[in-house]
Amino acid sequence: MESTGPLIPEQRHQRVLQLLRRDGVLSTRALTEHLGVSHMTVRRDIAALEESGQVVSVQGGVRLAGTAGQVPPQERRQRAVLELPRKRAIAAAAAELVTDGMVIYLDAGTTCESVVAYLAGRRDLTVVTNDFYAVTALFDVPDVEVIHTGGAVDKASASSSGRLAAATLSAINLDLFFLSTGAWSVSRGVSAPTLDKVELKRAAMASASTTVLLADSTKYGTASKFQVAPLVELDLVVSDTDLPGDTRKRVEDLGVELRLASAT
Repeated sequence: MESTGPLIPEQRHQRVLQLLRRDGVLSTRALTEHLGVSHMTVRRDIAALEESGQVVSVQGGVRLAGTAGQVPPQERRQRAVLELPRKRAIAAAAAELVTDGMVIYLDAGTTCESVVAYLAGRRDLTVVTNDFYAVTALFDVPDVEVIHTGGAVDKASASSSGRLAAATLSAINLDLFFLSTGAWSVSRGVSAPTLDKVELKRAAMASASTTVLLADSTKYGTASKFQVAPLVELDLVVSDTDLPGDTRKRVEDLGVELRLASAT
């Protein structure tokens, strides 16, 4: 038994996610032993995590959502409220990299969209994005030129991707690319569920001087169907302070800079 005292539900949920990132799949029996709680309590914790799209029940246990290459079937606005403190902390840390006169690319996703709120005060900024929510949010930020990539529209994610969008990026010199993902790890890098999304992300990397991954710790250890890039191809990873110590070391051992934002 690994717990040293009673844990509140949120602490148990985080512990379950940490264990799953390490082992991939765990039985319900193993979780009761790790957490020192009843079978019924573990089932309630799994149900709560499954409702938020972070895990998937399997026969006799649970696995991380996305480990089979699938994206949880949630609408964009539902996903936006998940891990909100982490997203805001990462977005604020990312925005510190943005200086006057830059051309930056915001990848589709709620974490990159959150960066918009921290861009006020920059001068002569150009923001390129494939995210329709980010475009709308940028209407309220002064002194920013906004460019949307166009391309094939994915209604579920409120974004566009594919060859047309990639062609737009090939004509733009980007200073910073803020890359988003629902799945990342040292062993499998950054991944995405469709080739259209991979094509656009790779085009952004090719056009950018610096590529920065914005990904919270709950997404670590998962993988989607197609690899975007190994972590070694990135310049910087911005995550949160809940990223395990051994994972931090493995990222830094690749020669990739790692910055951790506190959500408290």
